[in-house]
Amino acid sequence: MRLVGDNVEVGIYSTREALRLANEQELDLVQISPNADPPVCKIMDYKKFLFEQKKREKALKAKATKVVVKEIRFGPQTDDHDYEFKKKHAVKFLKDGAKLKAFVFFKGRSIIYKDQGQILLLRLAQDLEEYGKVEQMPKLEGKRMIMFIAPKKK
Repeated sequence: MRLVGDNVEVGIYSTREALRLANEQELDLVQISPNADPPVCKIMDYKKFLFEQKKREKALKAKATKVVVKEIRFGPQTDDHDYEFKKKHAVKFLKDGAKLKAFVFFKGRSIIYKDQGQILLLRLAQDLEEYGKVEQMPKLEGKRMIMFIAPKKK
């Protein structure tokens, strides 16, 4: 087997010799590439290696971005002042990097105003064009018409 390591001369050793060298240094003999010809082994502290690997994975996981979804609810006949107020919040959410879930909630017989709800959501999408892009166009699900907007990358 080919042996590599920090305190070892790189070369071809028998398994017994490699184990003896590892025991002398009070370290472990770890097979790195078993499919190579000859197999490659390394003398190292295996527990320390596992600890370092877990530490690296944890650091990568911490750097991964978590997707936050903020919701904004409209009625089918939301007037202009309320619309502007909610649009201002939507702009803030998108600037902060959160996804936006805008929906129109239809109560009782207001479901007959589906087209007004869709117009409202499309107007919102058009107004927020510079801050985010539409991920899912308005779609009716039960008593709600839902649309998703994702923030634009900086």
